[in-house]
Amino acid sequence: MPIDPNVESLVADAKAWRRDIHRHPELLYDVQRTAGFVAERLRSFGCDEVATGIGRTGVVGVISGRLGASSKAIGLRADMDALPIHETTNLPYQSAVPGKMHACGHDGHTAMLLGAARRLAQTRNFAGKVVVIFQPAEEGGAGAKAMIEDGLMERFGVTQVFGMHNMPRLPVGAFAIRKGPVLAAADRFTIDLEGLGGHAAYPHRCRDPILAGAQIVTALQSIVSRDADPLDSCVVSIACFNAGVADNVIPQTAQLRGTIRTFLEDTRAFAAQRLSEIADGVGAAMGASVEVHIHRGYPPTRNHEEETDFAIATARAIVGDDKVTTDAPPMMTAEDFAFMLEARPGAIIMIGNGDTADLHDPKYDFNDNALPYGMSYWVQLAEGALAA
Repeated sequence: MPIDPNVESLVADAKAWRRDIHRHPELLYDVQRTAGFVAERLRSFGCDEVATGIGRTGVVGVISGRLGASSKAIGLRADMDALPIHETTNLPYQSAVPGKMHACGHDGHTAMLLGAARRLAQTRNFAGKVVVIFQPAEEGGAGAKAMIEDGLMERFGVTQVFGMHNMPRLPVGAFAIRKGPVLAAADRFTIDLEGLGGHAAYPHRCRDPILAGAQIVTALQSIVSRDADPLDSCVVSIACFNAGVADNVIPQTAQLRGTIRTFLEDTRAFAAQRLSEIADGVGAAMGASVEVHIHRGYPPTRNHEEETDFAIATARAIVGDDKVTTDAPPMMTAEDFAFMLEARPGAIIMIGNGDTADLHDPKYDFNDNALPYGMSYWVQLAEGALAA
């Protein structure tokens, strides 16, 4: 289906904004330049209110409709932060900051929501308020939680909240969504081991923490293969194993680090419990002391039923029924938009990024051809949710 010409006319500016943000990536809460860039444009669009410093460096714009008073306020959220990855795309607008890049498409998310805000401020063809939310620190810093704790929902009267994320390998001009759990909870853990170090020629005089750690790595695989319900989803991955500095010394200590991914709260708690039990038991059997630290991260991202139906209808109106997948498989990646969906009803939808490198890849780039579809979705979603 054709994109509204009024939205199409905004693509060139949105593309320029996106590439400017891409060239100047910032991490976590340290997004002062990006936040300033966003706030400046929201003011130029004529937003009724532009608030900065929400959740440390978040930006919120408020656009009031012209079709009468309403207590409804729909929140539309985009994330602004980049990743600590060195870009290897060699594009003309590639990152100018070594070791930092927009490898998850947050530059595109920000540009699409800016374009939609501009159009909504022009037309105001709705009742109530549109609250555009530009969030820092999605990549591990829980920026959504920080904005909520700073009064985001209450201060701006948000009654529903919606998000969008790009998806490589999903065709441009396509959307994907599902009701219920769509992204997993993400918890982190560290396992610190202490044995007895010594000369590698005399292992019998030592208590080798590397051997104990290796046994723990193997034993932890039983959580998924033997402890968790095989019809439930659970991932336990060891991502770091650090020990020793010399090839002829058995070290005194070792450390394992990794992640637990689940959808159900019972499974989340059970997996953490079993991880501690297994690490303690194996460590004791191997003569090593063990300390386990589990850090609860983002909760599962769960789409609400009514809001998901509305998001589906909106996407279908833009691209047609055949380009909207309504039963997309859940993914074990995580997203801190989960905190917003715990605070208010809403849904997150995936937008096609085409045949590109995967997220968090040094060769990834947001596909500018997706811009008009994302902007159209935001505009129609807001106008439909706040119809007079």
